[in-house]
Amino acid sequence: MGSIEAPRERILIVFIRDLPPALIKEIREEFPGYELKIHRSDPGIPVPREIWRWATVIVTFHDLPDPEDAVNVKLIHTVSAGVDHLIHRPCIKDTNITLTSSSGLHGPPIAEWCVMNWLVASRNFISTHEAQKRHRWGALEEYLHKYHDQVGKKIGILGYGSIGRQIARVSAALGMTVYAYTASPKPTPESRRDTGYIVPGTGDQDGSIPASWHHGTDKESIHSFLSLGLDHLVISLPLTPQTTRLLGKEEFALLHEKCSHRRCKPYITNISRGKVIDQDALIEALESGILSGAALDVTDPEPLPKDHPLWDAPNLQLSPHVSSMGTEYFPRAMDILKINLRRMEKGEELINEFKRKRGY
Repeated sequence: MGSIEAPRERILIVFIRDLPPALIKEIREEFPGYELKIHRSDPGIPVPREIWRWATVIVTFHDLPDPEDAVNVKLIHTVSAGVDHLIHRPCIKDTNITLTSSSGLHGPPIAEWCVMNWLVASRNFISTHEAQKRHRWGALEEYLHKYHDQVGKKIGILGYGSIGRQIARVSAALGMTVYAYTASPKPTPESRRDTGYIVPGTGDQDGSIPASWHHGTDKESIHSFLSLGLDHLVISLPLTPQTTRLLGKEEFALLHEKCSHRRCKPYITNISRGKVIDQDALIEALESGILSGAALDVTDPEPLPKDHPLWDAPNLQLSPHVSSMGTEYFPRAMDILKINLRRMEKGEELINEFKRKRGY
């Protein structure tokens, strides 16, 4: 008698845009042992139930089936790092279907976005670019006291996951001292290791870059961290009830009071979620000069209304939640899925798995 071949997993990729033919070809070549279906979703038009019911593995950003149409689904893999936009949906909330994220692939582009914004501010790039457009060669005195570099600056990273670790790597390369903050304590070398997906040649896998580690979820712990004399504060936290409006007027004032470089006031960078910051307090801090500037890739709400005062806040650099974008994005998300499918076949623990009890 012949051997019985195990049924193949059926991977359904649901995305809001048409994927380039070259990328589709690459995905098919990467998953030769699986059935594969790609469906473009349109706003307001439900994905047909028979498509959901066909799948055993779903790759998605926003679209999810109703629980009764997910009876065959073993794994849902989202192409985003955060899962806060999915966890309250019935398919996740009311089932035990495993949910994994694409956390880890965002580190390189977001770290580059952070450095770009810091250097645009510290090297006064906007003024020199405007002078170039006007064909104007400015005098030395116009720039001498407006520039500064990052050497010796202190940077605090709130949320030391894969993104925070790559920001730490490039910050250290610029000569900055890194301080890490996590919700739970990381007292041992093993607890400080990154066990998620890592783009080769990036990050801080063994957690050796920070000069010190800090932790907590209460105000006192956060304030202790903000009192380290930080020049930069990078927010790289998941959005949870505990992190919502975590930083406001009191925290910005504390950063200003304790900043170690009096010639350069603290600079805020947020690449997590807009709701982590009290935006009205941020605008006030920028207008009053308590902060030297801020870079935001996220706002509350998104898209940001055209008449929102955040647009006109001084020394603010704003982008529309695109710091992680790039041609490498989708292939890396598929690489994470491939790793997890292999682990699932072997009964091993998956990487980037959403833990329902933790909320991230």
